[in-house]
Amino acid sequence: MTVLSTFIRERRKSLGMTQPELAEKAGTGLRFIRDLEQGKKTLRMDKVNQVLDLFGYELRPVEQKREQ
Repeated sequence: MTVLSTFIRERRKSLGMTQPELAEKAGTGLRFIRDLEQGKKTLRMDKVNQVLDLFGYELRPVEQKREQ
């Protein structure tokens, strides 16, 4: 399980939503929601963002400062 999958599941449950309801509201398939909540390693970032958008979040790259 990943931090993202745990966040999605807990957020969905706190809002009293089922997986099918979340899939419908996000415009994704039920299988995608199940894969997301189970921590599947390869998911489309645009679809993840469709789900996160419902909760007011967005997945995006973060700049890292590297020592040389």
